[in-house]
Amino acid sequence: MSFNKTVFLPVDPDTAFALITEPERLRRWKTIAARVDLRLGGEYRWTITPGHVAMGIFQEIEPGKRVVYTWGWEGSGDLPPGASTVTVNLEAVDGGTTVQLIHEGLTGEQETAHAAGWNHFLDRLVLLAGSGDAGPDEWSAAPDPMDELGSAEAALAVAQRVLRGVSESDLASPTPCEDFTVAGLLDHLHGSIASIGVALGVAVADHPAATPEVRIADAARDTLEAFRARGTEGSLDMGFAELPATLVAGILNLELLVHAWDLATATGQKLVVSPVLTDYVLGLARVTIGPQARGTAFAAEVLVDESAASLERLIGFTGREVAGI
Repeated sequence: MSFNKTVFLPVDPDTAFALITEPERLRRWKTIAARVDLRLGGEYRWTITPGHVAMGIFQEIEPGKRVVYTWGWEGSGDLPPGASTVTVNLEAVDGGTTVQLIHEGLTGEQETAHAAGWNHFLDRLVLLAGSGDAGPDEWSAAPDPMDELGSAEAALAVAQRVLRGVSESDLASPTPCEDFTVAGLLDHLHGSIASIGVALGVAVADHPAATPEVRIADAARDTLEAFRARGTEGSLDMGFAELPATLVAGILNLELLVHAWDLATATGQKLVVSPVLTDYVLGLARVTIGPQARGTAFAAEVLVDESAASLERLIGFTGREVAGI
């Protein structure tokens, strides 16, 4: 069976082609993380929602007109990578471009499930092309079931929306993270993500000239991809100490979500985050931040009433003032 749907985008075909193939644009409507080698035989790996990764190979590429790629799910026995095919046809029309998406090679049950997914994401694509912002994806907000890596991917989705709003004029602004400007905090965040990547055996590249979103998104993609491949069993050599992998995953969650709040506060943005995610990350924080970390990596806890929202309690637990949340 197959899924077939056509939508209209009020943009030219080249812009539409970029929206469906370029990682920075894919992250705005379809993926949390995206790796794309856009050439015949090139591979892609898209984290669609936490814990759900689509993979395949590009079979046909006609910029502005058509792209064909195989499709399957990483780790799936029912629909593994290469088991089905997606064709996207673009056609210039008055006022914009039609985008026809055909997904072939599915069973009836798979078609039903993928129809729900494609309808959801094509709606977001239309919204992005029309308004410039598809908004946060509720499908990525609160993974179920929740684990350390799924929550880190959800936190990355939150952080990327904030990073997208950081401009060059913000770089010298102070942040709630003591002694860090926005630029310094971006350097710190990249360094933290990269150091976890090194412990996982990945050389995480740095592109300081890239936008804050691209710089951090690329680093987090590489580190989370390596973490997914390794799992959270055993321990990791962080250079300064051997730490349980689950604890390192907890650190990654805190780096992404708490510094997203720091950056949002510093740049006048509102952090949009599910309380389910903040509840879970607060639980990780209580395991990760021991007494020895206070006064070094973290300030003393700022006490917040237990009836307060979990985001307030998380921010206070990490030593930040929470007035105004």
